[in-house]
Amino acid sequence: MVLDPSHQTTGRAAATLVSLVLLLAVWAGAAALAGDEVLFPSPWRVGGIIWAEAASGALPLHLLATLARVVAAFVVAMAIGCALGLWMGRRPGANLWGDPWLVAFLNLPALVTIVLCYLWIGLNEVAAIAAVAINKIPMVAVMMREGARALDPSLDDMARVYRMTSGARLIHVTAPQLAPYFAAAGRAGVALIWKIVLVVEFLGRSDGVGFQIHLYFQLFEVGHVLAYALSFIAVMLTIEYLLLQPWERRASRWRHAG
Repeated sequence: MVLDPSHQTTGRAAATLVSLVLLLAVWAGAAALAGDEVLFPSPWRVGGIIWAEAASGALPLHLLATLARVVAAFVVAMAIGCALGLWMGRRPGANLWGDPWLVAFLNLPALVTIVLCYLWIGLNEVAAIAAVAINKIPMVAVMMREGARALDPSLDDMARVYRMTSGARLIHVTAPQLAPYFAAAGRAGVALIWKIVLVVEFLGRSDGVGFQIHLYFQLFEVGHVLAYALSFIAVMLTIEYLLLQPWERRASRWRHAG
């Protein structure tokens, strides 16, 4: 029996809503048991802080600053990582020499990369975005390399038989096969990038969610730390559910066609 996709979507939405309600209930219960609104604020207190920060204009300002860095680092990392991964996946010699580099950068701690970029480039936007992109590029390259290795040779043969141009072959033969790997790399990348961006802002920027968390950490304002963290998590979850998941499903749809 095939389930109606609309019923599946409704079921997922209901499950998500119930899960969030349970999370809030657990949080509220834990806050009540702690009995300390300063150290362990309740959801209602954090919600009030979010409302106040949004009304003052500070919250959207810092959310947009962080989101801009996420987008910039994502574009740079995806562009370089895809090119590198395709090159290594299609050229055994390039993979032989490049694989040790990938392994080294995959295991390089993000904190080390951030500190070195700030020391070498300076406390500026270029260093911030470069540090995040450098941490993301190896993962994209690895995933796209596997996609390049998985390309079906028979489809290339078919393209040659029909004398397809290089552009047509890329659009109609290569790109559809790589789309699931590209989408998976994008989803994984966004999840990783925004966390690293917060660390970058924590250590060396004067705006953004990470900077605000650093500021309120110094002031021991747990409620404000949670307010900014949860606000940006909400933004990223919205992007995940409305953009990234549908994108990945569309990219993989051809595998299940017919």
